[in-house]
Amino acid sequence: MEYEEFRKQLTHKVEEKPEWRELATFVPNKHLPVYNWFYYKEGFAKELVDKLIEMFEIKEGMIVLDPFCGSGTTPVACNQRGISAVGLDVLPTAVFASRVKTAEYSAENLREEAKILFRRKFHRLIWEFPKIMRTMINKYALEDIAFFSTVIETLKNKDFFTLALLNSAIKVSYAWKDGGVIKIKKHPVPPLRKLFQRTVYRMIKDVENNETGGTVLIDQCDAREMRLENNSIDAIITSPPYLNNIDYTKLYAIEDFFMKMMHVPSLRSFLGVREGKDQKKAYFEDMEQILKEMYRVCKPGAKVAMVVGNAYLRGSQGFHQDPEERTSSTDIDGEVECDFILSYLADKIGFETEKIFVLNKRFALENRTIKKGVLRESLIILKKK
Repeated sequence: MEYEEFRKQLTHKVEEKPEWRELATFVPNKHLPVYNWFYYKEGFAKELVDKLIEMFEIKEGMIVLDPFCGSGTTPVACNQRGISAVGLDVLPTAVFASRVKTAEYSAENLREEAKILFRRKFHRLIWEFPKIMRTMINKYALEDIAFFSTVIETLKNKDFFTLALLNSAIKVSYAWKDGGVIKIKKHPVPPLRKLFQRTVYRMIKDVENNETGGTVLIDQCDAREMRLENNSIDAIITSPPYLNNIDYTKLYAIEDFFMKMMHVPSLRSFLGVREGKDQKKAYFEDMEQILKEMYRVCKPGAKVAMVVGNAYLRGSQGFHQDPEERTSSTDIDGEVECDFILSYLADKIGFETEKIFVLNKRFALENRTIKKGVLRESLIILKKK
């Protein structure tokens, strides 16, 4: 079936769902225990995962996959409901945060180690921090980071305390993530030592109240080549990177420093970011390969939920461009309807598009000020035939 014909048939499956608008963001997680151990602005809400678990009738004994798990919202939500989950990501910080959030802890042991950590007498260490760290964090906070990092290395639950320290370091930094860049905004910040101590004891309290029951596997893995068995997954709940050509490692400079300190390996492979390739062409080639992998690992009848955002690109034909003709060029600016195009690619692979929920509509901005149109943010529901 040609793309334009498929698109016409797809329109009757589109449903406006503005009441779920905030669920496509990480905002509702900011005040939730465990979920707020690490703020990941590209993530979605726990409540969205809960709603999809109910919609898909996912039960204990099933396995849910998120191949772009970010800071772990899908595996954490599944684990709290006794459902097993697999979370994959290429970003070292995302993998680290997800593992810490889904690990099993003894609150008593954490409290004992916290006493050791905060009773240790401070002494100044000579650490060579990268320039971007020295720009974003004041020297007193950097001294505290060096001191506490050294003590944490001696603790059994060092990953837990490292994430708490990372969380605190971000909150006392001057870094502000704006789109695909980091900006420096100087403002009064609290002392890192006091904030770190409050963060640690809040996280320990979260552990005491956190009930879990599922089995969770978190792996650093490229979603184009998943290390999973054929027909092993009951459902997928995810949000792939949007068509925006953002290299997320550049947005996470502070976090990247901590990952190098923890010797977490980098795996820098991002959708649509390939030298010599048209951005849109590369993005959809990558996504087509990922959809094939999703199809391979899903059981027959498995459901897939993907939060995706449409894009506005200079020199784009928008939805009028057939995905089969991605090499064509044009000088026309326009919207790229990623939700429809991804549904089309999924249909060719063997999925059926059951629904497209429009969660949000945003202005497409040029130079961050000029409104060029309205873009959809959608939730695609697929089923493996």
